[in-house]
Amino acid sequence: MNISELLTRALNFEFLSKEEGIYLYQHASTADLSYVANELRKIQVPHGKVTWQIDRNVNTTNVCIANCKFCNFFRRPGHEDSYITDIETYKLKIEETFKFGGDQLLLQGGHHPDLGLSFYANLFSQLKELYPDLKLHALGPPEIAHVAKLEGLSHLEVLTQLQAAGLDSLPGAGAEILNDRVRRLISKGKCGGQEWLDVMRAAHQINLPTSATMMFGHIETIEERFEHLVWIRDVQAAKPVDNYGFIAFIPWPFQDDGTLLKRLRGITNDVTSEEYIRMIALSRIMLPNIKNIQASWLTVGKRTAQLCLHAGANDFGSIMIEENVVSAAGAPHRFTSQTIQDAITEAGFEPQLRTQKYVFRDLPVMEEQIINY
Repeated sequence: MNISELLTRALNFEFLSKEEGIYLYQHASTADLSYVANELRKIQVPHGKVTWQIDRNVNTTNVCIANCKFCNFFRRPGHEDSYITDIETYKLKIEETFKFGGDQLLLQGGHHPDLGLSFYANLFSQLKELYPDLKLHALGPPEIAHVAKLEGLSHLEVLTQLQAAGLDSLPGAGAEILNDRVRRLISKGKCGGQEWLDVMRAAHQINLPTSATMMFGHIETIEERFEHLVWIRDVQAAKPVDNYGFIAFIPWPFQDDGTLLKRLRGITNDVTSEEYIRMIALSRIMLPNIKNIQASWLTVGKRTAQLCLHAGANDFGSIMIEENVVSAAGAPHRFTSQTIQDAITEAGFEPQLRTQKYVFRDLPVMEEQIINY
């Protein structure tokens, strides 16, 4: 293989194979990868702005039977710390989110053995009745697969009913690494990788916007990382032409603090800043049919995330007024509405507030805040 030829093909928006992606990962310089990814960003996102969002991650429940070995957040059924969030708590958190200029809840929880379709449909309907302008970016493929199994329904049936109840978009949660060798070792209780992809295919059929993710830097091989990228790209390529599909891709490194993977197997996060920047660039290169690539400042910090904006990333994600799951595994970083804009400006870009569907929003008048949970 020839690095120059591969990068030229990438600049022409050709789909590189898994093997070709691995070759670039192993042999191309960070400067070359960043340059090509940045040129692709300029074409795909010609306005040149770096987008960001105000939302809040609220957990429907912390009860989960998936037993993921990288998660410190979940509690087993019956645990003294287990909970299901009540409507009064939602109201308090939604009104506070609106106060700070947010327009969306990211609603996720666990694989609760007793919470089925009616629970989530009723919750979404109630929240939309109370707050018609609220956007619900909720659940994720593993939770959809879990509910489908509880109810004996197809993924499409579950998603259609949830969409009718008020679901606006489906997060790319629970992808981790889609290869089932990895999933058996770190998240055995979740759906397999192909079922994760099948849920996304169903969402794309009903034009439900989705995102895709990758959590890397634990037990996966480099081959499995690039297999993951190719599978995501293939699902995007198969979506109906005018439908949203994957509107963004967000890779982040495994957070190891206190996790079972670290305590029992000695697996630690050794992803360097340079490796993360390279994976951002290669995400842009390997996924030419996904427009938005997001840098995970929450897990890599401000400086590395800023460098990613020159290596193919065009989005800084959300200030996340509240986030509990990744933070429970050691992600220490925080932004406010002002500091996230300052960070984007310092990196040489114009910050632009957006919605989940990447529609530009005017900056609301809000109180400056940083909330720690």
